[in-house]
Amino acid sequence: MRTGKRLLEIFCLALLAGMILVPFLQVITRSVFGFSIPGAGELTRFLLICLVFSSYPLAISSGENIEMAELRETLPKKFKIPLYKIIALLSIVACLFIAYAAFITVLANFNKATPVLKIPYWIFFSTTFLGFAGAAFMHFRQGLRSPRPKHSIGI
Repeated sequence: MRTGKRLLEIFCLALLAGMILVPFLQVITRSVFGFSIPGAGELTRFLLICLVFSSYPLAISSGENIEMAELRETLPKKFKIPLYKIIALLSIVACLFIAYAAFITVLANFNKATPVLKIPYWIFFSTTFLGFAGAAFMHFRQGLRSPRPKHSIGI
């Protein structure tokens, strides 16, 4: 498990580096050499989409996903854990639904590509599928197996 997380971190870091490097090179080539890199904007958008969906499981695993815990934290202890489990279950269902929708979209767009660089659309949608499938797994791992989240306060 730790190796998989490490590989995902390295992959996301490479996507982030590419997302920074491509516009930087575009500015340099335009300012210094007087020409633009064809498809630089398209590639940057592609990298951003892949980064957002690929890094979602990492955000959940590190407890950095957004949650509004104020209501849960004001409840008595006997209600907190069941409520957390219900939230985790609903999160799993939502992530699996989005992963399923992304998988169907991959199949429907398997032969289509972006206009300039001809990057297959299935790559975009595959990162969505893998990101939400991984997020469902992380919600399961954190929400249903542990009695409460590590980052929770007040229990």
